[in-house]
Amino acid sequence: MQSNVVDLSGRVLRTIELDERVFGITPNDAVVHQAVVAQQANSRQGTHDTRTRGEVAGGGKKPYRQKGTGYARQGSIRAPHYRTGGVVFGPHPRSHEKVVPRKMRRLALRSVLSARVASDDVTIVDAFTLSEAKTRVLLATLATLGAPEGAVVVTGERDQTLWRAAHNLDRVHVVTPNGLNLLDVLRLRKLVLTESAVTELTRTLTRDVAQETPDA
Repeated sequence: MQSNVVDLSGRVLRTIELDERVFGITPNDAVVHQAVVAQQANSRQGTHDTRTRGEVAGGGKKPYRQKGTGYARQGSIRAPHYRTGGVVFGPHPRSHEKVVPRKMRRLALRSVLSARVASDDVTIVDAFTLSEAKTRVLLATLATLGAPEGAVVVTGERDQTLWRAAHNLDRVHVVTPNGLNLLDVLRLRKLVLTESAVTELTRTLTRDVAQETPDA
């Protein structure tokens, strides 16, 4: 599988070979779904809490005598059926962590990358460097590359100038290959990869994959 390499002005410089094990597989939607659910669950704080009848203040005294009032017997004004009573079976602090095997996480990312390549939403540049850390410069460059509404920019190494230019943009994420986030790729359709990022992603995501393509 071949893809064009362009400069920041959009001019084609050359073509490179993309590993089909990373950029050309049939997406596994079930694994992608499982990885997304796990990632969102793992981002939850889990600090939600409700008070039981034993934790709500007050209610230690029987509100009125057992018999002779005509009312239903009551033992505490903090029983669950009272408006100010405790909560039965309410949420308490807990971990929402879900563990997804490493091979499945890598398969999910390869599936999403392959889907983006198939939909022509991936642009490969030789390098992504800005002359100054200005948001307008970055937005103009992305518009030239066909991503005016934002993109995930993956560079081989962290570029402080590029990172500062994108720091206050919600729909532009600048990451290194190790920080590529599945949810970001799904939320922002466009991907801009440097050649070094393609090399690093291929090396990382094919560690557990056989040499032949999965569809073979």
